[in-house]
Amino acid sequence: MRQIMIKPPENQQKISVLLVDDHPMVQDGLSSCLSYYPDIDVIGSAEDGKDALQKALVLKPDVILMDISMPNMNGIDATEIITEQLTDTKVLIFSMLDSVEFVNNAIQAGAAGYILKDTTSEEVYYAIKTVASGRTHFSSSIAKALIENPSRVAREKLTTREQVILSYIAQGHSSKEVAKILSISFRTVEAHRRNIKTKLNIDTFAGLVRYAVNQGLIES
Repeated sequence: MRQIMIKPPENQQKISVLLVDDHPMVQDGLSSCLSYYPDIDVIGSAEDGKDALQKALVLKPDVILMDISMPNMNGIDATEIITEQLTDTKVLIFSMLDSVEFVNNAIQAGAAGYILKDTTSEEVYYAIKTVASGRTHFSSSIAKALIENPSRVAREKLTTREQVILSYIAQGHSSKEVAKILSISFRTVEAHRRNIKTKLNIDTFAGLVRYAVNQGLIES
């Protein structure tokens, strides 16, 4: 990560950040660079996805800077679980992997952005600010790759959790019942329900049932 720094005003509200990477040197470098910005507060670090999940549930950071390739639990799986359980926390992928496949998987898991590790510290700061505000941010090379592969982006599939939720919905379970079965909040189920309809471009219950049957999620 290259260092180009423009210091922001000091009277801005702090954004709490959790760093997740299995390399201590990367964690230390990020923490050092981000300490320059008075509106960024690094509140903790984790060495893998499982550790990130545990610490995120306790610390409830505004933004998680997440690596992908890690032991025990990778960053994609951790992102999907965290974004389901902590709907106000934004996950920003920070990885060396620039494949569109990984980017699409991250987006499907709920990541709000994706930046590469060869980026400048200024872009890391800007990306954190952007996703914290509810928008998305991608490194320029990642954004270009997504634009050049529109068909792959358009074929966005349901995540594993969305497939499970759809299977219950298609069997006639209410959102409240699904939330109880999966031990997640009603709000989370409703968010997934909206995402499923948007991804599939299906508005009716009958349409969801037909899709679930065709995909083998439930028996006809």
